[in-house]
Amino acid sequence: MTRLESNKVLISKKPESVFEFLSDFNNIGLLMPDQVEGYTTDGETSSFTIKGMAKLGLTYESKTAFSEVVMKSFGKVPFDFKLICSIEKATDTSTDLILFLDAELNPFLKMMAEKPLTNFLNLLVNKYKEISELSV
Repeated sequence: MTRLESNKVLISKKPESVFEFLSDFNNIGLLMPDQVEGYTTDGETSSFTIKGMAKLGLTYESKTAFSEVVMKSFGKVPFDFKLICSIEKATDTSTDLILFLDAELNPFLKMMAEKPLTNFLNLLVNKYKEISELSV
């Protein structure tokens, strides 16, 4: 199992707000960078394609109130993975957010995908920081 990690970002929202945002696939779609095409959700699952890569699907695996949201791969995907959103109170009005990707990558795929996937995680957390600052 390979674990990739985003940068830790400070979100200007309480953990409850961050948790609620990340618990809705419609909001997850707002975080997707330009490299993502065809994002769709039915509320329980989502799917999208990263340009030049495979189609990926997500479904929620677990939600721990105000501290963690875990999504897992869904449907036909090139490798099994989990996306873990770690939500930690920083101050009374802000939250530290880190994303982890646990993926079943063979050594060759790990070598090819590690940097792009880490960049993808960083794009997601940075986009959420940007969105949260617009709606303070």
